[in-house]
This record gives sequence, C-alpha cells and structure tokens, in this order.
Amino acid sequence: MNILILGATGFIGSAVTRKLADEGHKVTGLGRDTAHASLKMPYVRWLKADLAGMTRSDSWQHVLDEQQVVVNCAGALQDGLSDDLNATQERAMLALYEAARDRELLIIQISAETENADRDIPFLSTKRRADTALAASGVRHVILRPALVLGRNAHGGSALLRALAAFPLIVPLVYAENFVTTVALDDVASAVSTAIRGTLPAGSDVALGSDERLTLRELVLLHRNWLGLPAAPVLAMPSAVARPVTWFADMAGRLGWRSPLRSTAMAVMSGGVEIRRPRNHGPRLSSAAETLAAAPSGVQDLWFARLYLLKSPIIIILSLFWLISGLAPFLTFEAARSHFDFLPDRLAGITVVATCLADIMLGLAVLFRPWARRALIGMLILTLVYLVAATLTEPALWLDPLGPLVKVVLSILLTLAALAILDER
Repeated sequence: MNILILGATGFIGSAVTRKLADEGHKVTGLGRDTAHASLKMPYVRWLKADLAGMTRSDSWQHVLDEQQVVVNCAGALQDGLSDDLNATQERAMLALYEAARDRELLIIQISAETENADRDIPFLSTKRRADTALAASGVRHVILRPALVLGRNAHGGSALLRALAAFPLIVPLVYAENFVTTVALDDVASAVSTAIRGTLPAGSDVALGSDERLTLRELVLLHRNWLGLPAAPVLAMPSAVARPVTWFADMAGRLGWRSPLRSTAMAVMSGGVEIRRPRNHGPRLSSAAETLAAAPSGVQDLWFARLYLLKSPIIIILSLFWLISGLAPFLTFEAARSHFDFLPDRLAGITVVATCLADIMLGLAVLFRPWARRALIGMLILTLVYLVAATLTEPALWLDPLGPLVKVVLSILLTLAALAILDER
C-alpha cells in the first residue's frame, strides 16, 4: 500500500515508518526536519513540511495523491517557539479530514487518553476535538491511544525516566505513588500494521496499554535495574518542588527547547497515566519489564541517562560564561584595551568592543534552540582565534598563575560536550 506517515521523524513515527517499510509498503514520511531521517531510512520517500502551516484543505491535495493510508503520529506537548498545538493537533487535522472526504483513504490517528483529570489542558483538548471531528467526518479511520510508550530509544517522558533512574545515591520523585500504564513502542507499531490490514476494523477507538499497574516509583526503579545500577532509595517530594522546575522548562520552551519537565507533562503526571477506555483486544501487550528485557541496556544507555539532565546546565553555563566574558571588559575598559597595545588606541578600543559584542551575541544565541548549534560552532571558532592571537601576542599568559588560557581549553571541551549531546532525536 501507499502510506503517508505524519510526524515520521518522531519517536513513535520513526518506529511506525520502519515497521511499515519492512512489511513492503511504499511509505512516504512527512516531517519538519527530514535530513537525518533520509540518511537513516533512504528507502522512504521524504516530504519536508510543517503541519502548523497545513491548515487549509488545499494544502493537503498534492500530499494525499496516490495515498491509501494516512498515519498521524504527529503531535506536540505544549505551545512553544517551535510548536503551535492548535494548528498542529487540531486545525491541520480538520483540514486533512476535509481533503480526505472524497478519497478512499484510511486515517489512523495516534492519539492519547484525553479523559483524565486534566482533560482541559491544550495538549489533551486539541487532541480530543480532532478525534471527535475524525469520528464524525465519515472518513474511514482507527484511533489508537497509547499509554506511556517505552522503546529501545527514548524521547520525552521515556528519556526522563532513564535520567531519573540514573540519579546518584537517591532518586528524587514527584508523584512517586501515581500509577503509570506503559506500552511497548513495537506494540504501537504493530497495532498500526494491524489496522492497515483490517484486522482492527475501521471505526475502532482503542487504548494501548499493558495489563500491569506500576507506580512511578516502581517504573523508575525498574529502569534503574535495567541500567545495571545498584538499588537506591526514592525520595518522594511534594509537587510544589516541581513548580520552579516547570516554570524554567516552560520558559525554555519559548526558546525552542522541548523539555519533558514542562507544565503540561507535570499536569498529566499529577493524575497518573492510566487507561480509562476499552483496551486493545488483539495480542497481549508487553509489560514494562518485558519491553526493557527485550533490549538489554549498554553503556551508551547509561551515558545517555547520566547526561540527559546535565544538558540544560551545560548550555546555561556556556551562555553565562560568554555573557560575562563579553560584559566584564566594559567595566575595566582601559585594562582590556591594554592587551591590544600593539594597535593604535582607536583601533584597540574598537577591537575590544567588537570582541565583547561577539561574546555577548554568542552567549544569547546559544539559548535560542534553532541557533544553538551555530552558536556553539561559533564559540569554538572564536575561542580558537582568541587562543592563537593570545599565544602570538602574549605567550606568557600560558604560565599565568590564574591560568586564563588554560581555562579557555576547558571551555572548548564543554562546548564540544554540548555539541555532542545537542540532538534530541
């Protein structure tokens, strides 16, 4: 079959794409950043597009040509610099349904359990309205509602589980006793395949979740055991402790960083992640322990888990380092200009101002997610220029007791570390 997958570069979408391509289907993947995906899955036809800009039915006409199935794996946790929930999860979907009305299409919607205690948060309300519209559209459809998805790879909530599990000495948890239902990523991909084959009939609206009930505490400790780490006590913390963290995570979201610690995730977790509607009546779904056991962890998983929560502090420290290094010379301008005494006074002053402004710009740019990679590369280049220039003009600085040039080498290593862990998928 010809199958179009929306959000094919995401955590669930990429697994569904691989599954359907392996089964011999002709798959077209649609996503906002398809460069990496096209290298990993060259056998898939890739379309680069942003669903937030596809809110009219005519936006879909050429995309749907020759397609027989559309699998919607796209979604966002909450509004931010890179995400418009209403456009992506609702208006684009309504436009899709309208464009599909006169076509022989099956739409498979990967949704969520939208009837929990926080049903009115935008993440759930936009999904619920899109699901309701799909059910009333007359278009052949299947709605799948996975619980917390666990897979060999990790993203969002599953990545946070690994990070919490890798905490040294103790494991701090908010909502430690709330129940969490999980489902294996492979089981979600298999459910999509089942729907395409017709084994799961059109009009079905089913939840995907294993039969076990684990608390968040149990799930995190299960991950800790999977990582091969010794047992550690869980420190149950009041929800108020999470508020400053979610505030900073929400602010980061406005700069394009998609943290699983944002307020939407905390609101969903406050009510637990449980199934409240009929479950899948097909094959038995894997438990969390079975899902993890099917893919034993390696050292790369431990590295990821330990580095995951360090990513934000590394970016913030680099930003502060460059901002302070750019602002400080203005407080001692004459001393700073003296380092360029081989230049005429006016040119030396201009050089100080230019380098300071460059430092400040890089310190600000690295906080802005779309510019972060370029800012980090700019930091490396500028730092190397500074080192070469300082070595040529003031080589004695390498022997300075305060080690100004030696410390710059450490900043280079921190910048390289930030580049190494910058990718989110």
